Amino acid sequence: MQTKTFETEVGGKKLIAEFTDLAEQASGSVILRYGNTAVLATAVISSKTRDDIDYFPLTVDYEERFYAAGQILGNRFMRREGRPSDQAILSGRVVDRTIRPLFPQHIRNEVQVVITVLALDEEDPDTISVNAASLALATSDISWNGPVASVRLGKKGSGDFIINPTYAERGETTLDILACGKDSTINMIEVAAKEAGEADVAAGFALAAAEHDKILAWQHSIIKELGKTKRDSSAPELPTALTELYAAEFETAMDAAVFCGKPNKDAIHELADRWSARIKETEALKDFSKGAAKRFFEDKVDESIHRGAVEHNKRADNRAFDQLRPLFAKAGGVSPILHGSGIFYRGGTHVFTALTLGGPGDSQVVDTMEEHDIKKRFMHHYNFPPYSSGETGRMGGINRRATGHGALAEKALSAVIPDANTFPYTIRLVSECLASNGSTSMGSVCASTLALMDGGVPIKAPVAGIAMGLMLSLNYAQDKKYKVLTDIQGPEDEFGDMDFKVAGTKDGITAIQMDIKLDGIPVEILVEALEGAKKARLQILDVITNEIAATRDHISPRAPEILTMHVRPDQIGLVIGGGGKTINGIRDVTLVEDITIEDDGSIFITGKNGSAGKAKEMIEALVKEYKAGEMYDGEVTRMMDFGAFVKIGPSKDAEGLVHVSEVAPFRIEKVGDALKVGDRVRVMVKEIDEKGRINLSIKAADPEFAARKGLVASTAPARPFTPHARS
Repeated sequence: MQTKTFETEVGGKKLIAEFTDLAEQASGSVILRYGNTAVLATAVISSKTRDDIDYFPLTVDYEERFYAAGQILGNRFMRREGRPSDQAILSGRVVDRTIRPLFPQHIRNEVQVVITVLALDEEDPDTISVNAASLALATSDISWNGPVASVRLGKKGSGDFIINPTYAERGETTLDILACGKDSTINMIEVAAKEAGEADVAAGFALAAAEHDKILAWQHSIIKELGKTKRDSSAPELPTALTELYAAEFETAMDAAVFCGKPNKDAIHELADRWSARIKETEALKDFSKGAAKRFFEDKVDESIHRGAVEHNKRADNRAFDQLRPLFAKAGGVSPILHGSGIFYRGGTHVFTALTLGGPGDSQVVDTMEEHDIKKRFMHHYNFPPYSSGETGRMGGINRRATGHGALAEKALSAVIPDANTFPYTIRLVSECLASNGSTSMGSVCASTLALMDGGVPIKAPVAGIAMGLMLSLNYAQDKKYKVLTDIQGPEDEFGDMDFKVAGTKDGITAIQMDIKLDGIPVEILVEALEGAKKARLQILDVITNEIAATRDHISPRAPEILTMHVRPDQIGLVIGGGGKTINGIRDVTLVEDITIEDDGSIFITGKNGSAGKAKEMIEALVKEYKAGEMYDGEVTRMMDFGAFVKIGPSKDAEGLVHVSEVAPFRIEKVGDALKVGDRVRVMVKEIDEKGRINLSIKAADPEFAARKGLVASTAPARPFTPHARS
């Protein structure tokens, strides 16, 4: 086995790259270790060219392995890895979104990058995976404009940033930034925050870029020693007939189509159809690739929209650069069946979100390589049917894009979701993107806020989101000109340089996600985009709060009722009973939907039509601790010479002794003269003795009992009370 090892230090820990011949058939591979976490990254390019497609065919697969966590996971019937978890999909997207912009986009050979997690400890594998993919690609013969670096930063309150925090440290942070980039610029961002200020986020971006440069210097030294010669990836020469056809018939029409003032791409599509038709009709181009012709046309759209923005201060729909499209918000009103709903419009992007509330038992159990038996009580799911973009297509299932967009909105809202003690419900939001023209994910955040408030969920504050865009000058390297765009749509979304999504409350940021089509964006431009996003966010929040000023003070009557109570941990077994007999009996009698008992003794009872209250009463009676002076109606269960036992509650311990001396205000000879098994009597708790036994009194609770029974005083000598005689 041939091995070459390189190491550096990041955040106080060693980052070790090991190059071996383990995956020698791959175009490039590396095992990257950080702490005790290790990933294998491989990169392969196909020898065949796909001329039938008009896009760069890159696939990134992120492979979780249960052995990496040192556990046999799965379920009892399936002890091997199955479909990728949501976390694996999101981790793969982080790698994909970072490396994709750095490939020559005209390549039509399939490229596959596979990340396999070999060992997992307290270090986050996402940042390691990006750096590993970078080294695998950069040392291979695959054409790629890397390397690129990744770092995660955590910040708790006003403290300093932690570089690559552990899982435990991340759980305590109020700002979490995952940023990737190269050459002091950033090209991929994921942020989760608890209403962080723009200044803190900007400081994080600057620190991330500085850390990137250190990692990149290390990567460059490795590439210099091990890097293979890159295969030729020059763009094919364009036929003269193609450029002449465009100049003669389409160049003038292009600007008119792009800047037609309509909030969609219909004019561009019409021109594209004419272009395709003319390609077919032109004899000199009959053998030219349709995909290449389409790519050429799209490049011209790209040039037109950039030139218009930077040189002529024009947007495709004639808005100002900081202007939002028309907004509309509606809370509720769809159907009383729903527990809550929201509708949000931002121009041509229309999203409907439905809220469903359930009990703690409805929470999702997450059991993956990274998380074990985690109960997830807040979920946001995202659907993007083909009709939303005016197309036909396959319905059903879930894809990586839907998973990613749903997770982004969930992250944006998580910061304001009340904790289980405040609001013990399981919360599920489903956003249906019914019309799409730019950033449905941020539209989902807004519609979800409306649904939560309509449904009576006491969120900490409303959340809104906006997508910011960027147009760099076609000659940016020389003139440094650019335009930041608020609320990108249509061609700006498809052909712009940046999709910078920012969500938050009026007080701060809760989530950011950025994708770009460039090698990287300077931090100062991102800071400008943050300020533009804040201004837009506040405008959207005004529209939302004008529709519904505060969370409704009640939940839907169709939502289940959840009652909470607490018992001592040593009473849990009493509530559950042998083999679950007691708790199942309560369920059967009361018809509650669910009873969830936590290890600390917290009990959540979910039901409808008063069933939860009945179950709570039964449990309270089971665990009740009796006190002297309390009154009860009980049933005589056993008779003894010295008294009678009376059951005053449902638990086996809720039975007390009425000594013969406590039946009447005078001495009676036989307790049987006054009581028999099955009698219902009023009793008072006289005392709880040192052994926890209950002593009861009828005469103290019901002074007239003896008279009603016709009892007379006994003349026989009194017998002393002997507690040891109790059974």
